[in-house]
Amino acid sequence: MEQTTITPRWKETFKVAWPLCLSYTPIGLACGILLHAAGFNTIYTGLVSLVIFSGGAQFLIAQMLTVNAPILTIVLMLLFLELRYALLGSSLSKYLQGNTHRFLFTFALSLNDENYAVNYLKFATDKNWTPQDALQVEHWSLLFWSVANVIGSLIGSVLSINLTVVDFALTALFIYMIVMQVKSRLSFLICILSGVLAAIFMIMTKSTLGLVVSTLLASFIGFITEELLVKHRPTSALLRDMGSRKGGPIIEEVENKSDII
Repeated sequence: MEQTTITPRWKETFKVAWPLCLSYTPIGLACGILLHAAGFNTIYTGLVSLVIFSGGAQFLIAQMLTVNAPILTIVLMLLFLELRYALLGSSLSKYLQGNTHRFLFTFALSLNDENYAVNYLKFATDKNWTPQDALQVEHWSLLFWSVANVIGSLIGSVLSINLTVVDFALTALFIYMIVMQVKSRLSFLICILSGVLAAIFMIMTKSTLGLVVSTLLASFIGFITEELLVKHRPTSALLRDMGSRKGGPIIEEVENKSDII
C-alpha cells in the first residue's frame, strides 16, 4: 500500500500567504526607506513595523514627522485611520469563537487589510481552515513586512532621499487609498467635503490639528447623512454606486431587509 505523505500545516499556510508576502516586499522596502528619511533608525523601524503593522499608518507617520507634526496629532490621526480594524475584526469573530482571550489578542495585533481578505476568503470557502491557520498567515505576512522594512531602513542609511519626493509618493499613496474606498456617490461627496474642511481648519488652526478636526466633522456628517437617507430615502441617488443607474449595495441591502420583513 502506498503511504500518503501529510504536508506540514506551516507549508500549507505559507503557500496561501506567499502571494501576499511577495507583494509586501517592494512596499515594505519603500516604507523602510521613508521611515529612515523621517528620522527612524533601523531598530525603531523594526519596532514600528512589528507594533503597528499597517503600511498606511507607517507612511502617515513618516509624512507627518517630516512636517514636524505634534505627537498628539499623529496619535489621533493613527487612531482614526486604524478604526477600520474594529469592523474587520468583528466580521471574523464568528470564525474565531471558542478561542482564548490571549489568542484573540495575538490575532488582533497582527491583523491588517490584506491578510484579513485572504483569511476571510479561506474561512468562507474552506471548511478545514482553522483560526490557527489564519494566525499563521498573519505571522507570515508580518515577518515579510518587518524584514522588508528593516532592509529598507538599511538601504536608506546609505542613500540620500529627497523629502520632496517622499511627500509626492505619500500623497499619491493616500489618494490611491481614497479612490479604493470611494464606492457610492455619497462617499465621493464626503471625500470632497473632508478635503475642503481640512483646508479650512488647517488655515484656522495653523497646524495639522486641523486634519483631526476635519476628519471628525466629515465622518460625523457622512454617518448622519447616510443614516437619514437609508431610513427615509433608501432609493436616493446618493446611495448608488459610482457610475451606476441602479441601486447600489446599500439600496439592495435595504430592499433585502424589506423582503424578509
